[in-house]
Order: sequence, then C-alpha cells, then structure tokens
Amino acid sequence: MTEYKAKDIQVLEGLEPVRKRPGMYIGSTSSTGLHHLVWEILDNAVDEALNGHCTIIEITLEAPDTITIKDNGRGVPIDEYRKTKKSAMEILFTTLHSGGKFDEGSYKVSGGLHGVGMAVVCALSKSLVATSFREGHEWTQEFTQGKPKTKLKKGAKSRNKGTRITFSPDPKIFSKTTFNPKLILEQAESKAFLNKGLKIIFQENGNTHTFCYPEGIRDYLRKLTDGKPTLVPDPFYIEKEAEKLRLEIAFLWTSNTDSQIYSYANAIRTVDGGTHENGFRNGVTRALRAYLDRRNLMPKGISSITGEDVKEGLVAILNVYLQGNVEFQGQTKGRLNSDITSQVESVVKHSLEHFLHDHQSTGDLIANRVILAAQARIASRQAKEAVQRKSNISHRLNLPGKLSDCASTIRDESELFICEGESAGGSSKQARDRKTQAILPIRGKILNVETATLDKILANAEIKNIVSALGAGIEPKFDYGKLRYGKIILMTDADVDGAHICTLLLTFFYRYMPQLIENGNLYIAQPPLFRIDAGKKLYYAVDENERDAIIEKLNGARYEVGRFKGLGEMPAEDLKSTTMDKNKRTLIQVRIQDRERTSDLFDKLMGKDASSRFVFIKEKAPFFQNLDI
Repeated sequence: MTEYKAKDIQVLEGLEPVRKRPGMYIGSTSSTGLHHLVWEILDNAVDEALNGHCTIIEITLEAPDTITIKDNGRGVPIDEYRKTKKSAMEILFTTLHSGGKFDEGSYKVSGGLHGVGMAVVCALSKSLVATSFREGHEWTQEFTQGKPKTKLKKGAKSRNKGTRITFSPDPKIFSKTTFNPKLILEQAESKAFLNKGLKIIFQENGNTHTFCYPEGIRDYLRKLTDGKPTLVPDPFYIEKEAEKLRLEIAFLWTSNTDSQIYSYANAIRTVDGGTHENGFRNGVTRALRAYLDRRNLMPKGISSITGEDVKEGLVAILNVYLQGNVEFQGQTKGRLNSDITSQVESVVKHSLEHFLHDHQSTGDLIANRVILAAQARIASRQAKEAVQRKSNISHRLNLPGKLSDCASTIRDESELFICEGESAGGSSKQARDRKTQAILPIRGKILNVETATLDKILANAEIKNIVSALGAGIEPKFDYGKLRYGKIILMTDADVDGAHICTLLLTFFYRYMPQLIENGNLYIAQPPLFRIDAGKKLYYAVDENERDAIIEKLNGARYEVGRFKGLGEMPAEDLKSTTMDKNKRTLIQVRIQDRERTSDLFDKLMGKDASSRFVFIKEKAPFFQNLDI
C-alpha cells in the first residue's frame, strides 16, 4: 500500500495553478479557451469605457498567433505596490485576485470581480508585453508564462493615456494558437453595439474595421433582424436606472418560430443566461397576460399563455449594468447569479404593459402572435398524446420493422447506423458487427422539420422509425436515460444528395433531440468516394483532393481508380474496412460551438424564407466548381 504523507502534498506557487489547470480559469484549452484570453483583455478596456475613461479601443492582429489591444483609458498603475518593491503592473499580471474592482472606488461598473483576468492571460502566454501610458511617459514590462522577463521600464515621453497589451498564447498549453479574425470581429462589433458611442477599431491582414453605434443595442437588434419579417418596424426599447442597477433592453417579434435572446451583464455576454434573463422573460410574460386579460382577447380552449408561447419569435438584447458585487458563475462568466430577477421583471412588466395599452393596434398584433403560438402548443401536445396512446396499446417494445438491431443491450458499446436507402442497408447489415452495431435504413430524403408543423413531423414514417429505434422520445419530453445507443452515426452517400439527406437528419436532431449533440452521441460517417488499386496495394479516398494526393504519391506506378456510385453499390468488405470497422474508420463528431449562430444558420439554410438561401448561395457560388450534381 502506497504511503500518503506531508511530503506528497504539493503547494503550487504564483500562477502555477493556472498553467496546471487552465480549464478551471478559461473553460478549456480549445479554440473557445484561446479566444477567452482576448475577451479578458478586451473586457478590461471596455470596463474603462463603462466608467467614462475610454472612448477608443484598437485591436490589431499582429500575426496569426499575436494580438494587441490598446485603449485610451487611465492606463495600468505603475507606482510601487505597498511594501513589495514591485510595481502595481507586475502585481496585476503575476498575482491572482489582484485588481481595482473589489470595491467601488476605482470601478463603479465592471465585467466581474474575479481579479484574475490579466494574470491568467499572462500565465498562459509564451510572451506578453504590457505598456501603460501614464504620468507623461510610456512604461513597459515584459512577461513570459506568468513571470516577469524584465523590470518595469520608463520609456519615451508621451501625451497619450491608456494601456496597450500584446500577447502570444503558449503552444505548450494550446494545441492551436491561431486566432480566428471572424470571431474577434464579431466580438468587437458586439462590444461597440453595447456601448453607445464607443469606437472600436479592428485591424487584420491589411483590413481595417471600425465600429461605432450611436443607438447602441437598437442598432444591434436591427442588424440581427435584417431581412426577417417583423411585427413592428422598430424595436421596443427600455432604459431604466435605479440604485446600483442600469437596465437597457431592445426586443421585438418576428414571424419565425425560434427565439434569440442575447443577454449581457456589464457588457459581458452571458451565454447561459442568468437572473437578468429570467427577470426579462417573466416580465414580458406577465405584461402580455395582463394585456390579454384586460382586453378580453383570450379565445376559448386556452386557459393561459406560457413563457414558451411568448418566447416564440422573440428576438431580444438585454444588458444590465451593475455596481458593487457582480456575481458570475465561474471565471468564464457564462451566467449571471446576482439577485436582480425581481427588479428586472418589474421594470419590464410595467414598461411593456404601458406601451401595449398606449398602442393597442401594435398590442393586438403581438397578442395574436402569442395566441397562435399557444394554439400550436396545445395542438402539438394533443398530437403527442395521441401517438403516446397508440404506443401504449402494445406492452412490448415497438421497434421499427426495418431495424436490424444489435445483440448488445449495453448503451455505451451499442451503435446505430442510420443509412440512406434499402440497398445501403443491405450492404451495411453484411458489413456490421452484429453484437454492437444496429442498422436502420431510411428511404430517400426525410421531411424538412424546419418548415413542418409538429403533427406532420410526428406523422412522418421515417422520423417515427428513428424516434422509435432510439427509444428516448423527442423534445420537449426527450428522456436521455432511455436512449438505446451510445453512438448514432449518419451514414449517407458521399455525393450532393447524400450531403442533403445528412443535413435534413442534422436539422431533425438539432431541433428535436439537441441533447444527443450536447452529450456527444451524434456522428457522421466518412464513406470513401474512390477506390485506387495499385498492384497489391489498395487505397481509399473520400473526395477528389484525397484521390489526387494518393495518385501523386504513387510516383507514376500503375493504378486503377474506381468510383463508388453509393453505399448500396459498395462491396460489404469495402464498407466494413473503410466506414464501419471501429479500428479503421473515421467519424466526425457533431458539436455546437455557438448556439445562436447555429440556430440562425439552420433557419437560413432550411427555413421557409428562400431569399436568405438565395443570398447565401450567391455569396458562396464563386468558391465551388464542377459540383457533382
């Protein structure tokens, strides 16, 4: 038995905890965590703007892995910190939980009180150069991996004010250190939207982008709904200031069924919502209930409207500015925990209710929109209950007849291949491992769920077979605990039709079984399009580029190229060795990086509005030639 004594205990010094466990501070070391470093420094500059000290922020992508963020705020303090003989700048960049945001003296409003942002960025950077413009001079200090590389240096005279931070992420921490200009561009624009009049300039690859919006989030909402039919031409706007809270909201309803609520706290995006978002939802629901009751607009058959009815088609931007102790959930600040639900709810309820009564024609339009959503909800519930009643007639598990199930009942080792076509299903059955791999062939292209009502979706034979095979139901009553397979693999032909079928299936899973994607259960198979026979050697290629690369490597040796017409035409041995064998195949796991952008993309590509697809195709057409259609 191994002894466990005091000598076995480690105490991590300085910023070592950050480098040992970066995920605790930035969420992950993926692209999301990499860009979180940029957001931390950018948020500090925005905090200067929120407190009235900064009007311009400049972001420059110096190289693919090097970025500079500069503001014209007050600059990082450079005087000696207490009795340490170290400058305040060195303390801020090398010590966790240091900063000027722990009381209300230096910052009345800030994007959180963790006091770890700059230190974490410093710890996870192979190099960081901080420059402060204060007291008529430039003051510069260099750091590497969270440790000072130089002392604080007094530089040339300067009339400028502010801070400039240049850093490069450490490749020992991040597998990829290349910044994504598009992500930074979107973040810069959103910060400009959230701060009226603040100018943010982003420079990358010789391009300069300048953002400045006089109407702030109202301009933001107009951009989000551009091209979408809305009930009213201009957004509702609420701005309210109370003790230690300033609230700014812009929202409206579109004819789409999905909703988009972008919530922020002190200009920090709260992707997981929080108390401010709960207050907003409750306030809007209560205001519309009161309006419907007072105007006696509620039709027979609907006892009450719900928050989901009100949410349908709602697009909103909500930003609260809090003084004092702002409580976020975790260092990545994805959720606001500060106790302000009732305050926000009260402001929204009274403001919206007064507006609806003062503008009754607009109020009736919105009320009818919500009533239609409620009627659709009730009809969907009745359709589900009808399906449930039919399934309850049989006490045995009602699996679809086309399903060739696997022998194993252990979910984590079982896989379901959803195949395109009966012939592909036949090849797949011969190629599979009968113990752990089940096959469900589907006929042709399934229903596009983005444009269909729920009763039509539930009546579709192919979708019913998929739902029945998986055994977990669909949203909003999806039960992950009843899922029968640990991997659901979409296996379609490697051509345009196959890609379309795969997209239709992805749309269904995204809208009605999103938990499968969130939990990492959904995959896309990669069957080859070509087979290259070169003597005794055999190669497979998923596309023309891979085929050409293989041929080039043959250095003139004789070869024959065969093209598979589809999965059904592929010999079972080929299908097994390339696509189904767990030791040889390649699978793409389906993941969601940005919920709002993903939802918007599905709406654009698969929704009822064809004009958005026309624009998308027109934009992308120049990049594609010789399509296999």
